[in-house]
Amino acid sequence: MVSFKGFEKIVRQNEPLAMHTWFQLGGPAEFFAEPENPDQLVALIQRCREQDVPVRVLGQGSNILVRDEGVPGMVIRLSAPAFAEIKVEGCNVTTGSGALLGRVVTTSVYNGLGGLEGLVGIPGTVGGAVHGNAGTNVGDIGQWIMSVTVLTDAGGIVERQRDEIFFGYRETSISEPVILEARFQLVEDDPHELARRMQKHWIVKKSSQPMGHQCAGSVFKNPRGATAAELIEAAGLKGTRIGGAVVSERHTNFIIAEPECTSQDVLRLIELVRSQVRDRMGVQLELELEIW
Repeated sequence: MVSFKGFEKIVRQNEPLAMHTWFQLGGPAEFFAEPENPDQLVALIQRCREQDVPVRVLGQGSNILVRDEGVPGMVIRLSAPAFAEIKVEGCNVTTGSGALLGRVVTTSVYNGLGGLEGLVGIPGTVGGAVHGNAGTNVGDIGQWIMSVTVLTDAGGIVERQRDEIFFGYRETSISEPVILEARFQLVEDDPHELARRMQKHWIVKKSSQPMGHQCAGSVFKNPRGATAAELIEAAGLKGTRIGGAVVSERHTNFIIAEPECTSQDVLRLIELVRSQVRDRMGVQLELELEIW
């Protein structure tokens, strides 16, 4: 029998995950924990390993769809202040993986450090952004990484240098279960000019995305030579609905979850969009969204 004796303060059972994701859909986590510090996190990971309990790490849930039946094993959320510290030293910015990416971007701009301003408007935490090499058409987060500190399967803390990590389109070679910290090497620039560029990126990004009050998520990676949104729209799928899941009218690579929506509705709509784009446009779309 699985036991988390000694962790009662931070571990909960059958935690609803819908409240922790942007889609606001899906079932519960078998176990859910919010460690207060790295030592507690390491001990919890070791306990999970001893008991063969699978571990997933949840950031802000902006890129995750939880299935209606929920998630077996342990879901860990690094929401404590100890995992969200941001330090600026010269041109280097070091940040905990639980820090919001938007806060790291604005902190860098305020300190006259350029490089990350093009990532403004991307939701989620630094850990999630690094794990998926988040980016836009002006660049991705990986190009500014100096090193990433991870927690290994064995419970050790290791710093991976930039030349040890592969950063591809919306993917990395980081296989460890937990990212603890990321270090960026940025470039000096005028804070006012950086703020102007950041504001411009923000306006462009927000003008094409679903409204802030809508529960929605970006779904597909952009294939070579086109955007997923262009292909979905060209296939005539704007506004397509299955149950409470709808292809966004503002940005067709987003699916909106209306109040009556289930995760199964979203999954069925994803498969419909993929098959129609494949049949009509000759392109097989790959998921950017993680399905739990």
